[in-house]
Amino acid sequence: MTELLGNSILEICYIIASITFILGLKMLSSPDKARKGNLYAAYGMGLAVVATILFKEELSGDKTLNYVLIFGGLLVGTIFGNLMAKKVKMTAMPQMVSFFNGMGGACAAVISIVEFDHLRQTGNFETGMTIVILLGLIIGSVSFSGSIIAYGKLEGKIKDKALPAGQVINLLLLAAILGIAIFMASAGIPDPLYLYVLLVLSLLYGVLLVMPIGGADMPVVISLLNSFTGMAAAFGGFLYDNQAMLTGGILVGSAGTILTVLMCKAMNRSLTNVIIGSFGKNGATAGREGEHGGSIKEISASDAAILLAYATRVCVVPGYGLAVAQAQHTVHNLEKILEGKGVEFTYAVHPVAGRMPGHMNVLLAEADVPYPKLVEMEDANEQMASTDVVLVIGANDVVNPAAENDPSSPIYGMPIIKVLDAKNVIVMKRSMGTGYAGIENELFFHDKNRMLFGDAKDSLEKLIAEVKDL
Repeated sequence: MTELLGNSILEICYIIASITFILGLKMLSSPDKARKGNLYAAYGMGLAVVATILFKEELSGDKTLNYVLIFGGLLVGTIFGNLMAKKVKMTAMPQMVSFFNGMGGACAAVISIVEFDHLRQTGNFETGMTIVILLGLIIGSVSFSGSIIAYGKLEGKIKDKALPAGQVINLLLLAAILGIAIFMASAGIPDPLYLYVLLVLSLLYGVLLVMPIGGADMPVVISLLNSFTGMAAAFGGFLYDNQAMLTGGILVGSAGTILTVLMCKAMNRSLTNVIIGSFGKNGATAGREGEHGGSIKEISASDAAILLAYATRVCVVPGYGLAVAQAQHTVHNLEKILEGKGVEFTYAVHPVAGRMPGHMNVLLAEADVPYPKLVEMEDANEQMASTDVVLVIGANDVVNPAAENDPSSPIYGMPIIKVLDAKNVIVMKRSMGTGYAGIENELFFHDKNRMLFGDAKDSLEKLIAEVKDL
């Protein structure tokens, strides 16, 4: 009776946790509710963990040791996770996302290894269960190694590098992985040697898959790897008959897949093209300065302030440079000052601006920028013709006209924010360096554009001072 009651309470807790996951994911679609949604999902996961510890009756071996390991792991994870979350800068947020995602993949792979050993000891090698274990191992391992490589590339510690005939090697490696997995599942092979060979090949495949992919495609890769981790976690939930883990994995996997498709659409590229094409290798396609004609025209902070103060509508296009300079709060201050002078102020956010999906939305939300002021690319382009000044802060590839008028450009066909439709354009950059795609930006040499060089935060503070004096 007691065991039946415990199982009933456990199932109810899993249902509640699953509901919080769904509500949390729904809230994440809106920046003004995202924080609350994240907390809802976290509380639901906490409930599922506590309920599992209290009511799951399948702990084998030394239960005291098991509980020590469980609570020790929870304590260590909580401390390190909390410290990392508090110390991370917005510029390093994509790296942290990749790192955490990799840890999720590693966890799924470890679960598969443990369960394989459990099946080997019991001798109960059911084909269906073996397939789930092997899929969890393969996908989790690929997600782990791929995410760690993505972390290294975002951190600047690993450079883009493609092996000769790299795609052929990847295809052969993938065929070997699938071949071994099919052989193990169909023959009921209990020898762990095959499992560890599969583990090594899967880890290697994750490395080789992500290594050649260029920086401009990194947001898509992060989203794809996130969906892999979700699928691997769902397999773990299936193995342990854990509805909360299964639901969470399915939600993460499906959401990551949908986001990957949407981001590919935003870049006007197929997922196959992202993985095989590998455009955006740092410096690989950088052009000569001014090769498209025109010359650089600079503008002073005082002249820029006059344009902004006497404009009717101003639009900011944020990019990774805004995160590097930690200037989100400063640009929000400029927004409030200009609105005090009757200027309409908005932000045009490109879907792949920054280093991860939603990077700019998170950055501006941190500065308490009202969500209605964040305008999506399509709507922002419709408003450009009536915009007096566009202030491009640290963005590069997402405003490059080459995407529309240069068929030889690697980013040709990618939808961009059409800043040249506005009356005036001011680009704030530290230097004439290329963006993450490694190609020259024609915008810098256009007659309508003016360059305001310097650190974004310092330049914005100068603009604020000049606007106040007008």
